Amino acid sequence: MSEIVVTGMGAITSIGLTIAENLRSLQQENSGIKKAKHFKSQYAESLVFGEIDQSDEELLTELGLEKGKGYTRTTLIAVKAFREAVAHAGLSPEEIASGRTAFISSSTVGGMCYTDDLYSDANLQGTPSEYVKNYEGSDHALQIVRLYNMKGITDVINTACSSSANAIALGARLLETGKADRVIAGGSDCLAKFTVNGFNSLRILSEEPCKPFDTNREGLSLGEAAAYVVLERKEDVTDPGKIQAGFAGFGICNDAFHPSATSDDARGPRMAMELALKRAALTPSEIDYINAHGTGTPNNDLTESVAFSKVFETVPPFSSTKSYVGHTLAAAGVIEAIYSILAIRNQEIYPSLRVQEPIADFPFKPVLHYTPGTAIKHVLSNSFGFGGNCTSLIFSACI
Repeated sequence: MSEIVVTGMGAITSIGLTIAENLRSLQQENSGIKKAKHFKSQYAESLVFGEIDQSDEELLTELGLEKGKGYTRTTLIAVKAFREAVAHAGLSPEEIASGRTAFISSSTVGGMCYTDDLYSDANLQGTPSEYVKNYEGSDHALQIVRLYNMKGITDVINTACSSSANAIALGARLLETGKADRVIAGGSDCLAKFTVNGFNSLRILSEEPCKPFDTNREGLSLGEAAAYVVLERKEDVTDPGKIQAGFAGFGICNDAFHPSATSDDARGPRMAMELALKRAALTPSEIDYINAHGTGTPNNDLTESVAFSKVFETVPPFSSTKSYVGHTLAAAGVIEAIYSILAIRNQEIYPSLRVQEPIADFPFKPVLHYTPGTAIKHVLSNSFGFGGNCTSLIFSACI
């Protein structure tokens, strides 16, 4: 790949409303998975979630957006993360609106957080909901395009849990091929009854906060988040101090095995990692840390471990930061990309929380405690989605 770098980051999760707050929680091993305060569901009392500690009303007020304009929660958290990312990169309103600035976002929930309103409309109960026209997964991106008068390439990806990782990969390709001078890439997903009920029907939700790579793991914890990164060609960056990390490569494949599970031989995860290493021109031994997909489900953690054993002669330190924020669906890839960059910049590893008995089938185990003072140059970040969508990203320190 031509030299592509990250020059800005923005994130809002259950462990922080900004990048700085997220970093502090990661370092202090503070999990955001707990009983929901804002999300209303029949499962709110029996399950735990990685819920953002801001109501829709609080977000509207902070962002200065007018109520009644169809801003769903997915859009609100997306706008907040987008604002932080472009400010961090120092982009002017003119640069954001430029036809040479691309915007690649992602979402699986979209406006489905307000499905109840649509049922009321369908049954002619009350007045029509303001959110009827904002139900689609692309609406959050279109709202941002309107707010910032953006004129460049815009796209929205839904490849399940690998969505925002693929948004970053597509952004890199746009830069490589000269179709854009900068790309804002990421995604947004909020908690919704539709997804909670769907995952519950698969019987893979844990009643306790998830514990990825633990022998007695019971399932995943759903979370909500939004995050964006700004990508640019290194040669175009006039201020080297803006560079957060290099984007070294990506691997994308589909194992075509099962709608919601990876294959026992881990061919999809393995191929994604091998393709990313090949594109980055790195050997497996050069990876210093893996931010694993690590959902906490029996199938995922086992098959990802199988993939590690096949790709790496000696498996490097790895952990799942989903143990902090839960599984944030389309936003997971970009959130974990940002956590990977923070690991590089601060030379530290954030652990898999709550692991008491690591999976015994392998001679390796995840990092169990916050580990500062670790030499990290290259990080592999995995995102494996439903439908067999497997994506691996590699970020590197810029020397």
